[in-house]
Amino acid sequence: QVQLVESGGGLVQPGGSLRLSCAASGNTLSITAMGWYRQNPGKQRELVAIITRGGSTNIADSVKGRFTISRDNAKATVYLQMNSLKPEDTAVYYCKADRPWDAYWGQGTQVTVSS
Repeated sequence: QVQLVESGGGLVQPGGSLRLSCAASGNTLSITAMGWYRQNPGKQRELVAIITRGGSTNIADSVKGRFTISRDNAKATVYLQMNSLKPEDTAVYYCKADRPWDAYWGQGTQVTVSS
């Protein structure tokens, strides 16, 4: 079992920054990758960024150059640094942890970009 706790969401003005954190606990040694997804009502959940245990990353084109994903393996924590935020970045952001045989999701944190 893996538990994920997200933090760092909130309200920010366009052009501003936020940093999301996702701390994993439980059987974290088997986690192969952690990532961030986002979802708006009535829309599919979409990949934002993912990072493997070895540090390889995959960033969505829509946020490339503005968002950075990083992880601290010792703390089993993944971070999403979001800069130059746009209103279209508004969504509930979910953390996900992948293991070879299953996956776990966090509860989600709301990010609202509005003036």
